[in-house]
Amino acid sequence: MERVHTTMQTMQPRKLFLKYLIPSLFGMMLMAINILVDGLFVSHGVGDNGLAGVNIALPIYSVILAFSLWIGMGGATLYSIALGQNNVHRAKSIFTHAIIITVVVTGIIIGVCLVFEEPLAYLFGANDAIISYVLDYLHVILVFGIFFVLENILSIFIRNDGNPTLAMVGLVVTSVVNIILNYIFIFIFNWGVKGAAYATVLATVIGILVLVTHFLTKRSQLALVKIKIDPSIVRNIISIGFPSFILEASAAVMMIGLNVTFSHYVGETGIFSYAVVNYMHTVFLMLFIGVGAALQPISSYHYGAKLFERLQQFIRIATVTGFIVGVLIFVIGVLGRGLIIWLFGIEGTEVISYIKIGITLFFIGYLFLGINMVLTEFYQSIGIIRIAIMISLLRSFIIFIPLLFIMPILFGPNAIWLVFPIAEGLTMVIMFLSLKFKWIPLIPKA
Repeated sequence: MERVHTTMQTMQPRKLFLKYLIPSLFGMMLMAINILVDGLFVSHGVGDNGLAGVNIALPIYSVILAFSLWIGMGGATLYSIALGQNNVHRAKSIFTHAIIITVVVTGIIIGVCLVFEEPLAYLFGANDAIISYVLDYLHVILVFGIFFVLENILSIFIRNDGNPTLAMVGLVVTSVVNIILNYIFIFIFNWGVKGAAYATVLATVIGILVLVTHFLTKRSQLALVKIKIDPSIVRNIISIGFPSFILEASAAVMMIGLNVTFSHYVGETGIFSYAVVNYMHTVFLMLFIGVGAALQPISSYHYGAKLFERLQQFIRIATVTGFIVGVLIFVIGVLGRGLIIWLFGIEGTEVISYIKIGITLFFIGYLFLGINMVLTEFYQSIGIIRIAIMISLLRSFIIFIPLLFIMPILFGPNAIWLVFPIAEGLTMVIMFLSLKFKWIPLIPKA
């Protein structure tokens, strides 16, 4: 415990941030590659309809993960704050509460989704041509959904317990195993999209086995302890973690909205083109999540320890990092459009042309997304959920959804691609003005 205090309080800020950022980004990059390879295997091994079907199923998968992030980030924030206050017993109690809540809540959600599988698939944009692919993938993901949830929450808490390297290794192992199993199940066993789903499940189980080794180390302060459920801890976990749920759930809603809008205005060309762009979006999104994941344990600890001046340095470092990542992704997307299309093995002049338009316009949003996600993560990590929720709602339900209805009517189908960058850009401007004119504080004093 003393070693954690010394590292957090005395290590030079840039060096400490890099200590968390490098394994976080590396792990997330491997997850991103994992997601990309998933899509490439489905595209080449199953076909266009298989890729579109998996893309339709992803929002439901995102909703399940949203609940695990809700509990995981809420619990982990309280956990790190408790460590900052040198209250190890409370930290262990918070971890135990988080595990119990996660298993119960996600179990209920998965059960409900299994009962209404087919109606959900159609609601989220499936049509008769791809419904079988959607259901094949979705059923496996739902049946074994609890494993994804457990891996996610363990990774979050292990990172907050001062072991970001193991959290990264868990992601690395999951990614590598998933890639290998995808190839075997899709190209050798010919299991189609079910093979992609089973590969993800088995890889996740192996990743969990890697993560639980943390409990065998001397440095671990994580432990399940005997507790009596404390309503105040439950309320705090749910309250503080709610922005993560909004963030992930809004991503699912935005995905559903775009699928439905492209289907209505463009047809199957739009659905397939968006499936390709969305796969790349999911890949690049992992990098922004990596920046936020690096900031979260640091800012939670420093806020709990009342090291406010030092905390301000970390906010600046993380914000600049998020912006740089966004610029790099935008440049890669615009310059590498042809490579992306080639990787997915896409044919047809109309589809290729529409994907190129989509990448060019959609990727503008990355110039703003990194800053928005860093600020959301920061305010959540210090327990100021009102501001974190405000940012999440601005960039999704308040700005994005209305634009999704208005833009194609006013400016035509191509304008659908601009909804994401405009929503992110307006959110960033509103946040900068709010901070500049002190409508909201950067660091509310605890």
